[in-house]
Amino acid sequence: MSLNKQGVSVFAPASIGNVSVGFDVLGLAVKPIDGTLLGDVVAVENANEDKLIVVGAFAEKLPKAKEDNIVWSCLQLFNQALVSKGVTPINVQMTLDKKMPVGSGLGSSACSVVAALAALNAFYAKYQDVSFDENTLLKMTGEMEAQISGSLHYDNVAPCYLGGLQLMVPDKDVISRALPGFNDCYYVMAYPGIEVSTKAARDVLPVSYSRADVISYGQNLATFVDACHRQDKAQAFSVLTDVVAEPYRTNLLPKYQQAHDYLKDQGAHAVGISGSGPTLFCICENELQAQDFALWLKENYLQTSLGFVHVCQVDEAGAVEI
Repeated sequence: MSLNKQGVSVFAPASIGNVSVGFDVLGLAVKPIDGTLLGDVVAVENANEDKLIVVGAFAEKLPKAKEDNIVWSCLQLFNQALVSKGVTPINVQMTLDKKMPVGSGLGSSACSVVAALAALNAFYAKYQDVSFDENTLLKMTGEMEAQISGSLHYDNVAPCYLGGLQLMVPDKDVISRALPGFNDCYYVMAYPGIEVSTKAARDVLPVSYSRADVISYGQNLATFVDACHRQDKAQAFSVLTDVVAEPYRTNLLPKYQQAHDYLKDQGAHAVGISGSGPTLFCICENELQAQDFALWLKENYLQTSLGFVHVCQVDEAGAVEI
């Protein structure tokens, strides 16, 4: 018996986790200005049995067994949530187009998780007249991300799903609040083509910090949030300093310190490690400066043929049906 095919596709964008100043509590969604889809796409369609297909530039980096793929885990979680809502799940085929490098610091796992859950939600909303609200779905993305990294943090999944600059708040019902960002700026994203696992990058961090570092972290983050609301660009970027992770992760990232120092000397607003690395982000005032820095990074920061550099701006949309 043939099925009347019904389906949806959702794109979820890359993000900068931490944004230097907000370890585990700040995230920013970004998109290349040339229209490149920097992120993952998941398509969901009805099928005779549950099935997962993985394609894309970085598909070979993922586990072969579907049970080990986070997108398959998303389907299981979503189906459990449907059952708890009194809804009987239907069989679907999910296709993950893995456009994001694994272990890149661009929120690769978050892209897959968000695209998968948002696509399932859109599919059921469109064809079964049932869906979950934004916060319920966001909590699901956090649960899935925690499975991968070993700890619950929303700094990639929240901006990936909601778009823009997101601040994680200690409220189980709210989870994340959008901050007014600096959307006129350009964000150069340079992935060197090597892999750094989130777990390894977290393992190098100390178990405790000095009182001075705690004070500095709190003051910088509070100042940044205040400057965002006042749209004080100079003040905001002056405190984009990472005292929690960057000092301990720099040794994991070949050429990072050299690139950081050069770009700052050349007038970049800020330079930092995107998430747990190895991707570097650089904030520029205008496109001309961003393109100049992008060219320099291509020549001096990339280390394998898998590396790339994109000039981006803030992605306000987050996960979208395409």
